[in-house]
Amino acid sequence: MKVLYVAEIVGRTGVYAFKKGLADLKQQKEVDFVIAGADGVTGGNGLGRNHAGYIHKLGAQVLTTGECCFYKKDLVEQLAKLPYVLRPDNLNREAPGIGSRIFKTGTKPSDPKIAVGVLLGQSGFQRLHGNNPFSLLPVLLERFRQETPYSIIDFHAEATAEKGVLFMLAAGHCSAVIGSHNRVQTADERILPGGTAVITDAGRTGSADSVGGVNIEKRIQEYRTGIPEWTREAVDKPELQGVLIELDAAGKACSIERIRYPVPDMPLKEAREETAWADHDR
Repeated sequence: MKVLYVAEIVGRTGVYAFKKGLADLKQQKEVDFVIAGADGVTGGNGLGRNHAGYIHKLGAQVLTTGECCFYKKDLVEQLAKLPYVLRPDNLNREAPGIGSRIFKTGTKPSDPKIAVGVLLGQSGFQRLHGNNPFSLLPVLLERFRQETPYSIIDFHAEATAEKGVLFMLAAGHCSAVIGSHNRVQTADERILPGGTAVITDAGRTGSADSVGGVNIEKRIQEYRTGIPEWTREAVDKPELQGVLIELDAAGKACSIERIRYPVPDMPLKEAREETAWADHDR
């Protein structure tokens, strides 16, 4: 099985890059299953209801989120009806939505199933706090093993050290752990003993000429003034980033490949269309 994890889609440029690049990548790499990081789709932070349906329709079987999972009210109100959208699994039970699920990879009864779960790190997040991911991970993976040998964890965390420790805990017990949130692709993809593929951060899908997908001047202004400004996404050099992981019949990783797939610059007409989507979801 070949699983494509599309790194965090950031704003209108990210949606455009995903739309333009996914079909070609799926054909070239013979992809069987697509997971998309969707924590920054709408306006660079959060995921709106319409955007969720749009990304799913474009070809993402699963959309993962992180600390921005509840930023858009229209999504929160519909989470129970959107089984393909996952929020972090280590939130309180009262939180809406689900954090892990077993998915079918095809329409035939013989097609294998794959388990996908999201965990939120504990360091650096101020607005949303998760329970201990290290305590939950073994329980979550044991449940997955009862259903399928294929299992992917999206670990949405700020601290590199926290990601590294979770990788070691997961080694040999799941197919892959993919780090997300930092929006900068790291060059440390590898397969740990026991067949677990890991990468500290899969990167971002959006503008490659930006700071985490956001306008450079606005980010400089934020650091100078201390006033956050996340509403202006960058548009230059759109690129789909992520990782491609190949799994054997036992659910062990055979390979992990970093993906950087540039697409043509966004025409003005399409930029306006993507802006309209974002405005509707805000």
